[in-house]
Amino acid sequence: MNYGRLAGAAVAATVTDAVYGFLVYGTLLKSEFERYPNVYRPADAGAAYLPYMFLGILVAMFAVTYIYAKGYEGGGGVAEGARFGVVLGIFASAFFAGVSYGTLNIGRKLTLFMACAGLVEWTINGIVIGLVYKGAPRSGRAAPPAV
Repeated sequence: MNYGRLAGAAVAATVTDAVYGFLVYGTLLKSEFERYPNVYRPADAGAAYLPYMFLGILVAMFAVTYIYAKGYEGGGGVAEGARFGVVLGIFASAFFAGVSYGTLNIGRKLTLFMACAGLVEWTINGIVIGLVYKGAPRSGRAAPPAV
């Protein structure tokens, strides 16, 4: 495992996730979140908590990049990262949306939006991790034929 590439991939995925989060959750879904003022912080009050959010994202990205590196199967960065991202996206979006709907006072529409946005978010994060990490093929795989 290459720890330099792991750190680079985690940081790149954190930046990508922050941009995606701003565009999707902070802009496109903002009006949906505003429908639940007793559940979510108002936009003007949330800025004080952003450092904690970004730290949490960075720690999470180190963890998922480590998982990616341990399970790397030797494919191309985009394809391998997309497969990883889709599987992680299904897990994360189903878990987060399901738990949120079951425990928070939010509607089905916001739950569905969060699930779909989460799937896309993690697919993109997986692609970024795959592109930046570029792990070496696992040992035990057949080498390509010599020409």
